[in-house]
Amino acid sequence: MLLYTTLGTNDVARAIRFYDPVMAALGHVRLETDDNGAGYGPALGRPAKSACFFWINEPYMKLPATWGNGTMIALIASSRQQVHDFYEAALANGGIDEGAPGLRPYHASFYACYVRDPDGNKLSAVCEVEV
Repeated sequence: MLLYTTLGTNDVARAIRFYDPVMAALGHVRLETDDNGAGYGPALGRPAKSACFFWINEPYMKLPATWGNGTMIALIASSRQQVHDFYEAALANGGIDEGAPGLRPYHASFYACYVRDPDGNKLSAVCEVEV
């Protein structure tokens, strides 16, 4: 349903230092970089178009980037270990804990963690694979 998602940053270099290892934990790499931001997509099997499904950018209107109250991006993890790896990479690279990895009440296999990036954007890694 979504082609890509963009989150604002006030410091592109800092955001890249955070997102490179965090996205790598889920099997994604930085595919594009410019002075205003970076785009991430699958490390393997990239589609010909729209390879970057996740972007971090300085806001186009040049106003400071702010996080949205009630806004969160949930990223797919293929295993519970990937959820843990994402969480640990986030905390090791300037992220803030918003909920450690674990089962959530949404359904029997909903295993997730929640973090905030250095700009305050809320992220989640979710594995829905039954163990």
